[in-house]
Amino acid sequence: MAMSRRDMLRQAACGFGGVALSSMLAQSSMAGSRDVPVLGDPHYPAKVKSVIFLYMDGGPSQVDTFDPKERLTKDNGKPFAAKREPTQFNNAGNTLGSPWKFNQYGESGIPVSDLFKHVAQHVDDLAVVRSMTSNFSEHTNANYFLHTGSGLQGRPSMGAWTSYGLGSENQDLPGFVVLNGGLVPPGGLDNFNSGFLPAAFQGSTFQSGDMPVANILPQEKKPGLQRAKLDLLASLDQSAMQRDGVHDQLESAIKNYELAFRMQSAVPDLTNLDDETAATKEAYGMNAKFEPTQIYARQCLLARRLVERGVRFIELTCPKVRGDRWDQHDGLRDGHEKNALAVDQPIGALLADLKQRGLFEETLVIWTGEFGRTPFAQGKNGRDHNPYGFSSWLAGGGIKGGTIYGATDEFGYRAIENKVEIHDLHATMLHLLGVDHERLTFRWSGRDMRLTDVHGKLIDGILA
Repeated sequence: MAMSRRDMLRQAACGFGGVALSSMLAQSSMAGSRDVPVLGDPHYPAKVKSVIFLYMDGGPSQVDTFDPKERLTKDNGKPFAAKREPTQFNNAGNTLGSPWKFNQYGESGIPVSDLFKHVAQHVDDLAVVRSMTSNFSEHTNANYFLHTGSGLQGRPSMGAWTSYGLGSENQDLPGFVVLNGGLVPPGGLDNFNSGFLPAAFQGSTFQSGDMPVANILPQEKKPGLQRAKLDLLASLDQSAMQRDGVHDQLESAIKNYELAFRMQSAVPDLTNLDDETAATKEAYGMNAKFEPTQIYARQCLLARRLVERGVRFIELTCPKVRGDRWDQHDGLRDGHEKNALAVDQPIGALLADLKQRGLFEETLVIWTGEFGRTPFAQGKNGRDHNPYGFSSWLAGGGIKGGTIYGATDEFGYRAIENKVEIHDLHATMLHLLGVDHERLTFRWSGRDMRLTDVHGKLIDGILA
């Protein structure tokens, strides 16, 4: 009877971790080598190599960003004229028109609000999905759903699935990196976790600043001393696996020790921006007066540098603005303006920089929140959560730029045309990476699990 890969690894004397360790010690890391691949190769030719996920924590308002509605302007201040769905909070007010003007940009003429004047310069590269929906209206569950395809805690993040399926093209850096701008989303680090996948595939969180990872500088005075410590740890872990059998925690510990050792040289090189020109730093906004813009500018620039180094999945979280995120239950104008000020210029520069360096066609950029906002007010000047229809956009390799896909009703409230689910976004992302979302599975709890569960279809209308 044929032996499965996992059964073979269980019966190996020292487990996969020991094999990986001996291999790493026997030869230097090679660019393009894969780090514990499941597939070995994509299911079909990939359009992109990497994903940059621009996570807009808290839920930007679709009717104030990429989905203008004349009806809201006309009915501003009047009782809301459509049936309301249950809201997260019980302080629903009257219809609230957008405080911002929309203008058409590019050859495609896609309208974008004044909140995103820099991103608007790239609309011919964007596929704006106006009919995104979520199954949850509360931040924590919606965040888990967006990141893992499940509203429950403990499932693998899409970044973990990506690195599990395709491995890493750089053995000196993690395959899944989270660039933390200062706000950890509701739901915490489980948004970036590996869940039931091997622990080595969880996201590695890099903080803002010159020292993004704790203890990235060796504490030992002599380089050989640290190497000797790692060898001793590996020997002890291998002995434990020989005695007790293969264990994911031990295998992952070996892997993570070795990766951390290699990161001590790779991360300082990554975060040293001395080789970036003054013009590049200025374009990203690193000299901006608004500190959150500086923070997000550095994140976007690091995202480009991570793509250059072959990192597979990079997620950016938002910087602190008013101590909060895109979650304006009141003070919509002030909150959305400051959040947009933080991210607009850096994102525009990132898109331009990827194109200028020939990286745009091999990178997928995704911009979205976990849900949108209501077209009626919460109180007088805020908006409540709205999962029934909101806007996201994608750009990069395999994406049909200058495209508007789907539509909401006249109020921007509910998706009424080409409704898109989070599972569809995940399926499309994996497709562009060369992965069939129905075939990327992991046996857990007696079932072949996948990122899209039993759902998901490609968003064909945005594919080039």
